Amino acid sequence: MKKEVNRKRADKIVTLLRKEYGKTRVFLNHKTPFQLLIATMLSAQCTDKKVNEVTPPLFKKYKKPADFARAEQAVLEQEIRQTGFFRNKAKNIISCSTRICDAYKGKVPDSMEELISLAGVARKTANIVLSSAYGKAEGIAVDTHVKRLSNRLGLSAEKNPDKIERDLMEVVSRKDWIDFNYLMVTHGREICDARKPDCGKCTLSKICFSAAD
Repeated sequence: MKKEVNRKRADKIVTLLRKEYGKTRVFLNHKTPFQLLIATMLSAQCTDKKVNEVTPPLFKKYKKPADFARAEQAVLEQEIRQTGFFRNKAKNIISCSTRICDAYKGKVPDSMEELISLAGVARKTANIVLSSAYGKAEGIAVDTHVKRLSNRLGLSAEKNPDKIERDLMEVVSRKDWIDFNYLMVTHGREICDARKPDCGKCTLSKICFSAAD
């Protein structure tokens, strides 16, 4: 019964957010699935705004997976330094690009199983690439905004992103999986801030368990 109630609430949440924000899209600038993959890897513990500042010169220099595969790690580290955790990110980008060249002939794979086999790619990154580059819904990307709002809205009591995703996949209609992340991210940025949510302006206030009186 509880799951059925949450399904109805999830449908209502999506309906209200779509009405509020209209068409959604990924916030990372990209032209190809590979650029989206790299940008999403860089976005870990970094704002999309900063990633969008770093990637234009990066993608001008490194145009395809083979270019990143041949990159000198020390040089790449400095080129992405502003995104944080740059040593690990540079190492993963080079390793990931090398595998894409060797195993997938330079094309970013389009399945969850193959994507998460790449260095530095977990489910969140894979979900974003699948949904925004290939239009495939194999899961729901759980970032800091989705985690926070899912807890506040009572859609999941979990803290682990993978467990939150499992909860969301049970209550959010599959047809809405692709949009769900972007709707929640937009709402998290515009209204449901981590420190000071603006409940007075929130379109979800009447159905939110955490709304201020």
